[in-house]
Amino acid sequence: MPDDSRPDYYDLLQISPSAEPETVHRVYRLLAQRFHPDNQESGNERRFRELTEAYHVISDPEKRAEYDVAYTRQQQQRWKLVATAADEDNDFNAEQQLRLTALEVLYTRRRTESQSPTMTPLDLEKLIGRPREHLEFTIWYLLQKKFVTRSDNSALTITADGVDYLEQHYLKVPQRRRLN
Repeated sequence: MPDDSRPDYYDLLQISPSAEPETVHRVYRLLAQRFHPDNQESGNERRFRELTEAYHVISDPEKRAEYDVAYTRQQQQRWKLVATAADEDNDFNAEQQLRLTALEVLYTRRRTESQSPTMTPLDLEKLIGRPREHLEFTIWYLLQKKFVTRSDNSALTITADGVDYLEQHYLKVPQRRRLN
């Protein structure tokens, strides 16, 4: 992500930052057909708008060059965060807090949007405010314990076991007790 207001256009288009213009165009057309609002099976207006915005930036050489500068800077900052996380490798309380926060977000999504209870890892990343690299272990753990499930499109959903775990451990974490 180049900045907080712009999504990762390469991720949205599911392409590499080194993708050739022809590849960008071909992938955009494929995804645009899939998510176009007129598509009865898989149309998604929000996703279509995001894809179109990403395509307009990435397909324009001048805009892409400007975007790439910010994108590269953001990627470097992310990896610095990951590198400094080594100091926190054994911070079990912080990891437990992160797991409970992820479960809490998924729990809220399940309760408030029962027709669409899933959430992508990217949405989770934005809501929690932690880079994807920091969430990978957390998501892996939650999947292994069967507290969440992952759909074919990688969207996450809390399970009944996850709800039980959250409810049992919510007040046991010191940071949570102080908030109540």
